[in-house]
Amino acid sequence: MEELDLRGVICPYNFVKTKLKLDTLEIGSHLAVLLDEGDPIINVPKSIMNEGHEVLTQEKVEAYYRIVIQKEDS
Repeated sequence: MEELDLRGVICPYNFVKTKLKLDTLEIGSHLAVLLDEGDPIINVPKSIMNEGHEVLTQEKVEAYYRIVIQKEDS
């Protein structure tokens, strides 16, 4: 599983970077994304699901969040 550290990246760039990374992965692959509190953890998972991908887990780790996304055929 690949990991993308987007802590410190503001909206909407964190979503754009997540989407671009997902575009390089095969369908069914998992991507872990590290996000800050606030808008990033609210908006990125919602936008990813709107794109047709699945958010498998979302957990708080210290002062940030780690989400795991499964790439779907979108």
